[in-house]
Amino acid sequence: MAGSSVQKTAAERIGYISRTESFSACHRLHSIQLSDEENKEVYGKCNNPNGHGHNYKVEVVVRGKIDPKTGMVMNLTDLKKCIEEAIMIPLDHKNLDKDVPYFASVVSTTENVAVYIWDNMVKVLPPGLLYEIKIHETDKNVVIYRGE
Repeated sequence: MAGSSVQKTAAERIGYISRTESFSACHRLHSIQLSDEENKEVYGKCNNPNGHGHNYKVEVVVRGKIDPKTGMVMNLTDLKKCIEEAIMIPLDHKNLDKDVPYFASVVSTTENVAVYIWDNMVKVLPPGLLYEIKIHETDKNVVIYRGE
């Protein structure tokens, strides 16, 4: 409890660490479940057949006990390696719709990119450590996903 006067041992303390990376990717918002006209209506200029790109900023937040021996929730070097494997290699400088098999049948909205990243990060991180994926599609548009 924040502000509590109860002393906690180091083994009981929970910490959050965050690592931010940027990647560039292009995509087209287009649902195979909608007609061409419905796609244009729903997605507007983001439905352009030639696609469009973003310089995404993604924040990966892990949550866990602060190890009393190391003083860390997780080694940041290890987190960086996990992000490289789960996010940067499959997504950076890619056409999401054509280069990432997941998006062949899933609309490449930022919400779905967050789900994709979550699913990939869960595979490479220790169990129960991933807390949040936050993606800045633009300075004004941000998506947060917590695996729910």
